[in-house]
Formats: sequence, structure tokens, C-alpha cells
Amino acid sequence: MRRLSPANITWLKVIIWLAAILPFIWLLLSVDQGWFSADPAKDIQHFTGRMTLKFLLVTLLVTPVARYGKQPLLIRTRRLLGLWCFAWGTLHLLSYSFLELGVSNLRLLGSELISRPYLTLGIISWILLLALACTSTLWAQRKMGTTWQKLHNFIYLIAILAPIHYLWSVKVLSPQPVIYAAIAAILLALRYKKFRQWLR
Repeated sequence: MRRLSPANITWLKVIIWLAAILPFIWLLLSVDQGWFSADPAKDIQHFTGRMTLKFLLVTLLVTPVARYGKQPLLIRTRRLLGLWCFAWGTLHLLSYSFLELGVSNLRLLGSELISRPYLTLGIISWILLLALACTSTLWAQRKMGTTWQKLHNFIYLIAILAPIHYLWSVKVLSPQPVIYAAIAAILLALRYKKFRQWLR
């Protein structure tokens, strides 16, 4: 298999941008055209949440594909995928804050996040995504040294918490959140050697 070139990676990044922006355009059209159900607030929350999970899972997929497919340059797409994961996660949080609670009830956000365990998992995941996004630059990587890698290993914790948050939030168990959780579990299992080293 031919290795990807820097030009290929550039085009791949263009595809990632399209994959992130086109669903957002569809979301805006859906709101404008009334394509959602009778509860559009929930639809928007679920849509933005699923997009966050998709980008999280693809971000986790990059390393095993790069390693086993012998495509080292593929690692260069991880930062972009991670930032879009954070962007969609922020939209997910905002959709809950403004559409579910409402502008006049934003003061309830703190108590809601504490009293509802699935929301607690969600906000912990978002805070960790925020930390990873803020330290995703090469400057931060050089400045933090080995601490940078330790911090960015928290993506594995996010990969556990976020699917549980989704599973816990749905009122009726459906295949979709189970599928996301199963994919996350497989992607984490692929890193068993790394986790085993941590336990030594």
C-alpha cells in the first residue's frame, strides 16, 4: 500500500472540514425548514451529541490506522479532528443550555449538572475536551514536555464517559447509543498494550 504524501494529507484535511461543516449547514436548514420532530430541542441536542461522538471515535481511530496501515503522516489529522470534536461538543452543551433550560433559566445549569449524573459525565467530558483543545498546539506540546502526553491521554477517559453519557441520557434504550459505546470499547481495546504498560 502506497504511503500517503503531505499533499494527500492536505486533501484529507479538506474532507474533514467538509465533514464537519456540511452537517452544521444541514442543522441550520433543518431548524429553518422545520425538518425536526415536535421536540426540536431534543433533536438538536441528540444530533450535536452524535456528531461529537463521531469525531471522537474517528480521532481515536487515527492512531491504529496509522500504525497498522503504516501511514505515519495520518497522525497530522488528529489535531483537526479533535478540535472539531470539541466544537461539536460545545454546540451540544450550548443546545442544552439555551434550548432545554432557556436563557432565563441558565442559573439552573450548575444544579442540573450536579443533580443529574448523566449530565455530570457530559460536562466532565466537555471540560476535558476543552483542556485538550487549549493545549493542542505544537507550542503547548513543546512547552509542556511529557506532561502534554499525560494530559492528552485523557481522551481515553472521554471515550469511556461520553458513550455512557449518551446511553444514560436516552429514555428508551435504542441500538444507536449501544453501537457508539461498542465502537468506543473496540477502539480502546486496540490500545490494550498501552494500558497494560500503565498497570505495571
